[in-house]
Amino acid sequence: MSFEALGLRDELTLAVATQGYSVATDIQREAIPLVLAQHDLLAIAQTGTGKTAAFTLPLLQRLGAKKSATVQGVRGLIVTPTRELAAQVANSVEIFSTQLNIRSCAVFGGVRIEPQLAQLQEGVDVLIATPGRLLDLYEQRAVHFENLEVFVLDEADRMLDLGFIEDVKRIHSLLPVKRQTLMFSATFSKEIKHFAREMLNAPKTIEVTAVNSTVDLVAQTFHPIEQTRKSAALIQLIQQHRWSQTLVFIRTKRTADALVTVLENAGIAAASIHANRTQHARTQALNAFKIGEVKVLVATDIAARGIDISQLPCVINYDLPYVPENYVHRIGRTGRAGNTGTAISFFSPDETSQLQSLERFLDQHFEVTTLVGFAPKSQVTKSGVATKANTRTNTAEKSTSRNTVNTKRKKGKASAVKLNVYDEDDELYGNFEADTQTSSSRKQHKGGAGGAKRNRRK
Repeated sequence: MSFEALGLRDELTLAVATQGYSVATDIQREAIPLVLAQHDLLAIAQTGTGKTAAFTLPLLQRLGAKKSATVQGVRGLIVTPTRELAAQVANSVEIFSTQLNIRSCAVFGGVRIEPQLAQLQEGVDVLIATPGRLLDLYEQRAVHFENLEVFVLDEADRMLDLGFIEDVKRIHSLLPVKRQTLMFSATFSKEIKHFAREMLNAPKTIEVTAVNSTVDLVAQTFHPIEQTRKSAALIQLIQQHRWSQTLVFIRTKRTADALVTVLENAGIAAASIHANRTQHARTQALNAFKIGEVKVLVATDIAARGIDISQLPCVINYDLPYVPENYVHRIGRTGRAGNTGTAISFFSPDETSQLQSLERFLDQHFEVTTLVGFAPKSQVTKSGVATKANTRTNTAEKSTSRNTVNTKRKKGKASAVKLNVYDEDDELYGNFEADTQTSSSRKQHKGGAGGAKRNRRK
């Protein structure tokens, strides 16, 4: 179905066409008419399915038909869990609204607040924000919501994972009762259903993909590899396949930086992105990756949502995530917008339980293949899982020791790089906006994996 057939105005269909899109995706085809009809909406859609356009296009059509916002006012509010996602959504809004009289801006932590205050002073039609910075701006009386027409909660499941539920509830309490509310989520858990009942009024519900599923266009491969040999295996795969870009997900912040050193010593241009890096450094690394200056981006799950590269050829899970849902979001970075993609996952002996949890979550049995030259030292047969050798790495030898990976430089002696496998985990502590200067950042919440306590913004 074309975008014209969905009832979008010419200015929007032209903007979409300039981006190379002519046919609406499933989520766009189902969501756009409902949003245009001003229904509240709960939409379940995987990353990479075009969901951002599914709410930004009808939102812009509604707001573009009226006068712009008043001083410090906001007419459309989009709340996202991470800075990267906020920047991505803001970019989409800017692109689609080029032919409309729409003012928009993004506000999030990790950067100076003064420019954001100046942007809000004149009022904006569309405000894209992370929860913490939005509340800080409200407390400073830099923004008000009296004229708000549409509230969009993007990546609602990620909001819950990161412990933002209390912030979101407070934001919800500040908004006018008479408004349209749209909630988008990649997964459809009991918690999301309960959350939706609190936020939405008689919503329409659409689900364009199976619950807890992975993108069909992504070829998934699993390799059992000893932890100390993962970096060598990664280098071999990158050199063998010569992918134009490779996004590597790793469990912790420190090991991300250590792996970048290993890759650079092997002559591979690499950069890292994680919560300990400044927003400027993260933006620089991401931009360098997008334009090809950096071939490998090593990321913690902070990048599992919010990186939108239309033809990213490969995602590699250097470590399996503790939270099965994050696997879906990780591999959703490839195979986007109808393109095919490749997802390769390494798992060491101590990660077999994560693989089993992932299979249960997705209701799939993965074929596990041994990478030539990297067979684990010890393997045991595991019934019910198809492998080429009918083996899976023994989980009895769990170790919490720090592993050392030796890599050879092009010239000179081998250098040792410590990769601490059990360092502080970004999935539990750091995958959100770094904004330590805010008054609310000292509060702690329960949420995410295992109900672990964490600061909302570290």
